[in-house]
Amino acid sequence: MSKRIRIVDTTLRDGMHSVAHRYTPEQMAGIAAAMDGAGIGTIEVSHGDGLGGSCIQYGRSAASDEVYLKAVGAVLTQARLAVLLLPGVGTKEDLDMAADLGAQVARIATHVTEADISEQHLGLAKRRGMEVMGFLMMAHMAPVESMVRNAEQMERYGADCVYVVDSAGYMLPEEVMQRVAALKGALQCRVGFHGHNNLGLAIGNTLAAIEAGVDVVDGSLRAMGAGGGNAPTETLVAVLARLGIETGIDLFKCLDAARLVEPFKDRARQGAEATLMLGYAGVYSSFLLHTARAAERFHLDAREILVELGRRRVVGGQEDMIIDVAYELSLKAGAE
Repeated sequence: MSKRIRIVDTTLRDGMHSVAHRYTPEQMAGIAAAMDGAGIGTIEVSHGDGLGGSCIQYGRSAASDEVYLKAVGAVLTQARLAVLLLPGVGTKEDLDMAADLGAQVARIATHVTEADISEQHLGLAKRRGMEVMGFLMMAHMAPVESMVRNAEQMERYGADCVYVVDSAGYMLPEEVMQRVAALKGALQCRVGFHGHNNLGLAIGNTLAAIEAGVDVVDGSLRAMGAGGGNAPTETLVAVLARLGIETGIDLFKCLDAARLVEPFKDRARQGAEATLMLGYAGVYSSFLLHTARAAERFHLDAREILVELGRRRVVGGQEDMIIDVAYELSLKAGAE
């Protein structure tokens, strides 16, 4: 397994879900400076749902994307600044703004079967000279052959890397290996993996992806991310060092950076049982806090809502369905 693996850190994007998008620009800058000093080469900064995500539907952030990017960009000395964009949430104007402020990496995310909506954004990022990564979210929800076709579309649109994204933390290691191997066999570009820890498999699944030949993996300090979080960057660095895999990241300095996010880590608020249910039901990880609020509002068990959302195969961008499902379940409970 001897090789070099690139780690992209998502603490300041996926980790925004863990703090209800309330990091201040100053807090972001402090964490980013420590990550930069640790040798983390790519640092993603955006609202949890990507550029343009600050709204009633997804949750308001403490500051605008522009303010966050300026704050973080000012402290980076070697790390590349990355952003995430979901077409239909973020716009080409958002992407231009990020490029103007020095973002060098654009990660364009769609549902696993909807790569066709990424063409304009991938193309724009390429024209702006950015490294372009395509994100196939909720990868478990499509047959492997369909996922490969969508990955091939992203590659044709200009993606330098296409990711298998386990948005629900649902996949098992052998499923990760199968999907990564399929993309490695079909694409000329690099392949990445982004996992969630809802079933406690983020590190194991990331190692499975590496064994299958993946080139880039994601992590977040202290596993800060939607749902059960992501693979903890500091743990990933340590495990890969044990395996003789080079990351270019200083473990001690990475641990020091992780200490800075510890005060924000609040897994108790998110609920271990509900987190596990996300992975079990195959539900989008960022639904967790929305579901908890709906369960409280309608006096329901959040687990029931998550299972029903999974049964209906609800995907990212359909957060409004959480209230619909909770309301329907409350009516059913009342009738019984």
